[in-house]
Amino acid sequence: MRPFLLGSLSMACAVASLFFLRYWKIAQDRFFVYFAIAFAVMGLNWIGLVLSDPTDERHYYLYVLRLVAFALIIAGIIDKNRRVGRR
Repeated sequence: MRPFLLGSLSMACAVASLFFLRYWKIAQDRFFVYFAIAFAVMGLNWIGLVLSDPTDERHYYLYVLRLVAFALIIAGIIDKNRRVGRR
């Protein structure tokens, strides 16, 4: 059941990433690119967790991908707020 649920999460992240890419194509706003890349990285995190052994305590390095994804989301929000304030 665990691989199925993690696979579903990775698929959901891929779909969200594609939606954000579509919104970026329409709006030409970098904010959507940050979110698309963040969700793609989050999907890679879920795929990595599926392929790793759940009893192995050394797969902490996979959570670095999640940290990168959240950092991208924060960077996108900061970038969007700075650009809006300059106009």
